[in-house]
Amino acid sequence: MSQNLYLAVDLGASSGRFILGEKKNNKIVTEEVYRFENGITEIEGSLCWDIDAIFNHIIEGLKHCKDIGKIPSSMAIDTWGVDHVILDKEDKIIGKSYAYRDSRTNDIPAKFFEKMSEKELYERTGCQASSINSLFQLYETSLNRNNDIKSTKSCLMVPEYLNFLLTGIKKNEFTECSTSNMLNIKTGDWDEKVISILGFNEDVFKKPCMPGEKVGPFTDKIAKEVGFSADVYLAASHDTASAVLAVPSMSDDIVYISSGTWSIFGIETEAPVISEEGFKAGFTNEGSYGGKNRYLKNINGLWFVQSVRRELGKKYSFGELAYLARENADFSSAIDVSDPRFIAPKSMIDEIKAFCKDKGMEIPESIGEVMQTIYAGLSNEYKKCFDLLKNITNRSFNAIHIVGGGSKDDYLDELTAKKCSVPVFAGPTECSATGNLLAQMIAFGEFSGVREAKKAVADTFTLIKYEA
Repeated sequence: MSQNLYLAVDLGASSGRFILGEKKNNKIVTEEVYRFENGITEIEGSLCWDIDAIFNHIIEGLKHCKDIGKIPSSMAIDTWGVDHVILDKEDKIIGKSYAYRDSRTNDIPAKFFEKMSEKELYERTGCQASSINSLFQLYETSLNRNNDIKSTKSCLMVPEYLNFLLTGIKKNEFTECSTSNMLNIKTGDWDEKVISILGFNEDVFKKPCMPGEKVGPFTDKIAKEVGFSADVYLAASHDTASAVLAVPSMSDDIVYISSGTWSIFGIETEAPVISEEGFKAGFTNEGSYGGKNRYLKNINGLWFVQSVRRELGKKYSFGELAYLARENADFSSAIDVSDPRFIAPKSMIDEIKAFCKDKGMEIPESIGEVMQTIYAGLSNEYKKCFDLLKNITNRSFNAIHIVGGGSKDDYLDELTAKKCSVPVFAGPTECSATGNLLAQMIAFGEFSGVREAKKAVADTFTLIKYEA
């Protein structure tokens, strides 16, 4: 029986969670000990993250661990992808901590493609070009605030910056950096040609480290403030990479959907998949635990549900919104969830109605009809991606594993099974946090490797099966 406690700090676009975990009887015992709301903040007309508030919550969560007498041996942080900070010579943030949904980058990809074609960028980095990617956020800075680029001494993705605040040590991490559109698929290091176009000095970016590597202990200041010291490790810092590590299957014949604000639809492969068909279909390559590859498509997922719920003053629970959609299952309209008009509308409900009107569809009036257009749109997109994935890889898949918070959505799980004509297995819910814990446990020798860790997940969590 393990005597070690491990802490996963799992930060999402809407909340942050502290999950303590330990190994008992070859199972993973977890406990949520702290949670806080997170969200994008508008600052001077820009959509930003309040990094200081997030870090203050991390400190408060660590203090709470001390208060309840459950002190972890190690901790690791995972977050969403693409967002970053640039630091000056005194390690102060330059400019704003922009959020990926900010509109300043909308026209930036076209300007970058004047320097490098979209096709060459895909062949070099394996990533689909999206205006939210770190590359285009940084290129916008290069074009409009070049003095900031000249003053930059380091660039850290969000979880890497939080690690730095805890330890004083800067390390870039492979899975998180792989979302940037800036890593070379052959070397796993920063692509020199891409970096040169941005205008950064070469030493701004450090060679990415692999998940499971130790960052370092808390600084003396942090240890004194929270009441204990622990070692910080690198999780698969991109939350989807952590979620994929915790998918309870070693089969090559399954597709995963990491279901949250985004629906990440894909498979794990030994190496990046580069093809003309995949490029045109919008599939991308990102890093996975152990240096593997996630071949996937990013789908604007439960962002729709979250946005509608916020707009209604959180009057309804997520379950109630799903129920209202189910009650209107015969409503015929469905949105195209990939339409960029839905990235950050001022009113999601109004935008959905406008979309239906523009496309000549029946316009939803009730909240239930609005929700049904969302659920129909999501399940349609899943079906489309499932068929594309089979065609591009010339493989067949016999099941879909839905993990993350969205796996609790019975209605969406049912629709996915029916549309894709394969069984769906839902769970675990806190998959990113579980994968975060697994990376630490493997590093500490609790598990011999990925296979044993995944078996523990399968033995620990009850999955719900939805028949096709």
